[in-house]
Amino acid sequence: MKVFTRLFRYYLYLVGLLFVGRAALFAFYFDRFSDDDVPYMLSFIYGLRMDTIAVSYLLIIPTILLAFSPKIFAQVLDKVLRFYFLVIILLLVYMENATFPFFAEYDVRPNYKFVEYLEYPKEVFAMIFAEYKLAMLLSGIMMFLVGRFYMKHSKGDFADVLQETYWKRILVFIPIAVLLFIGIRSSFGHRAANNSDAMYSTNRVINEITKNTVYSVAYSIYANKKFSSKVLKQYGKMPINEALRRVRARLDINSTDEKSIFSRLEKSHFKRNKPKNLVIFLQESVGAQFAGSVGGEEGIMPHFDALSKEGIIFTDLYSNGTRSIRGIAGVVSGNFAVPGKGILKRPKSQSDWFTIARLFKPLGYETSFIYGGESHFDNMRGWFLGNGFDKVIDQPDMKDPEFVGTWGICDAEVVGYADKEFSRLYALNKPFMSVVFSTSNHTPFDFPDRKIELIEGIAKKSVKNAIKYADFAIGKMIEKAKKGGYYKDTVFLIVSDHNVRVYGQDSVPVNMFHIPGLILGGGIKAGSYTKIASHPDIIATALDLVGADFKYPILGHSIFSDKKQELSLMQFNNNYALMIKDKIAVLRPGKAANTYLYNRDKNLKITDKHLLPQEHDSELEKDVLAFVLVMNYLYDKSLYR
Repeated sequence: MKVFTRLFRYYLYLVGLLFVGRAALFAFYFDRFSDDDVPYMLSFIYGLRMDTIAVSYLLIIPTILLAFSPKIFAQVLDKVLRFYFLVIILLLVYMENATFPFFAEYDVRPNYKFVEYLEYPKEVFAMIFAEYKLAMLLSGIMMFLVGRFYMKHSKGDFADVLQETYWKRILVFIPIAVLLFIGIRSSFGHRAANNSDAMYSTNRVINEITKNTVYSVAYSIYANKKFSSKVLKQYGKMPINEALRRVRARLDINSTDEKSIFSRLEKSHFKRNKPKNLVIFLQESVGAQFAGSVGGEEGIMPHFDALSKEGIIFTDLYSNGTRSIRGIAGVVSGNFAVPGKGILKRPKSQSDWFTIARLFKPLGYETSFIYGGESHFDNMRGWFLGNGFDKVIDQPDMKDPEFVGTWGICDAEVVGYADKEFSRLYALNKPFMSVVFSTSNHTPFDFPDRKIELIEGIAKKSVKNAIKYADFAIGKMIEKAKKGGYYKDTVFLIVSDHNVRVYGQDSVPVNMFHIPGLILGGGIKAGSYTKIASHPDIIATALDLVGADFKYPILGHSIFSDKKQELSLMQFNNNYALMIKDKIAVLRPGKAANTYLYNRDKNLKITDKHLLPQEHDSELEKDVLAFVLVMNYLYDKSLYR
């Protein structure tokens, strides 16, 4: 029985480490759920279930080795298993420590983001060393102390187990294997338990605390790398014909194109003999709470707020998701977020995928993507060049910059390089379409000195000051365009890719998807669009103002079209929210959909608006499932061209 007792002891060790991590996270974020009417102490019961799943996986190798290794390998096996558990213990200590800064940044436990960015070590490690020095130091000290304690007190832990007879160890292996199988499956139902079983509460924060970080990361790698119909089925089942019918009805889009099933001809409401240029200034991580012109705080984006009086301001605009690649896909392709990995990084969308560049090519436009960082990040270079853009201008092409931060050349300088490119093309009478992507408003918030008046009372390297600098660059871009003469012949779209930090206790914090958006340029009549709009809607509107008829599959409509719907689809991690006016259906993997009302009380700050539970709206809940299935179907069958 020594095999069982020794493995059980290590089960308790590992579960104990995970319990301490959960208890610390619970205490740290207690104010985020203590006032809600939720049974938050159950987090430790459900959490034990999640920890048991993870630890049961980790005990498989020791179980096999202890049961089947001959006695003569007792000393060798003791060293091997001590080293194995040392690595596991250090990994758990590290992951539990890493959970805190990750939670502070993304408001969730570590998931696929935690490993995805390791593809870009230069940017990622520069950010980590700049922003998380103290966290790394504390984690290192803790790992050293725990590791040293373990090695000092674990000598001979496994050698004596092999002194038991071979047959006794083999016999006890069977019940232990059964227990591990039960622990891993953690369910006697038709499906094994997974991350969705940690979501027992209506408060999203306590659900995240209930999860297990190691399992959460491992499961997210599986879900993203091995995305399959099995993973998709966790959202629910529906015949694809019904799903398509529902999505078409909600979007009011009819198409007879079999190769691009949402493609249709959209005639401009501003038809011109010479269509205008189009410049999209995509802002990194700017939420509506920072722009006074859309209901946010005054004084942080003075240039944007002033320019809002010169163009069409979107006061109720919502982003696709919480990542730049979701925002890029929404604005440049006009589609919603696909389940799993983003479109920019998927193999089937590296060519023959619709982007707005394909619309301008037949009209003789020169198209470009301009970015102050290195465009290999998130596969932006490959995706843009593979889908119709003539060229990518990024950091290596921008010679002799005055200021380079962690993520690249600062926004105001990028605007200068863009202006030179636009002025050159304008002088040649060459029409152009360009996407300019901001970098400055990104942790650790690097931007040059003496460019803005810092906001009083907060550190220079902070969200608000970084956004104020990004806003300074917005003002510079329009100022240069007016001086260069091409402003009058260009439509400018200024829009955020996503909010700076999407957080909140709601299963999908819709208020944190609220972003600023503005369209302006020569001859564009100033006004305010106060109804719900999405990334696909705002790009459809900009194309309408260009003044040409376009055939495209964009999943939205110009605000000047009578087909424009008050609709937005938002993705938060693996959760989806479909908002139709003030009503919202939220769908989570492995869980039934729920219906909410979005609290739009004008007396509340944007950050204080939340979802209010409502009676189930079965049709709306079916529609959110339909959108998820259709977005996957469009990608899987290459039907978004």
